[in-house]
Amino acid sequence: MKNGLYSIHIHMLDGVKGRDSGVLILRDGVLIGGGPYFWSSGAYTFGAGTWKGHLTTNQHSPFSDRFVRPLFGGEEVTSGFSGTFADDQAEVFGTVLVGTRSLSFRATLKKLADG
Repeated sequence: MKNGLYSIHIHMLDGVKGRDSGVLILRDGVLIGGGPYFWSSGAYTFGAGTWKGHLTTNQHSPFSDRFVRPLFGGEEVTSGFSGTFADDQAEVFGTVLVGTRSLSFRATLKKLADG
């Protein structure tokens, strides 16, 4: 994985309705990022076209639509992921632990700028 600023698009799997988008800064094994409602920090390792890592995610702002029910319920959650990368794009599959519930997700990343 090249250091830089990436867009990230997350889709929940296994019949769970949920998605999110934001940006991630990847630099030398550390990642930091967020979007309009959540921020995350974590670490990653990579080699030979594959990478893996972990994230801690927190909500920083309430949803503007009172009928939207956040998947994480305002709780800090942890995630683990693994996937592949090539050129300026990457894909991961992972699991987020929300309390005692495990939820699967898929995310795609696209490099926006060098870092």
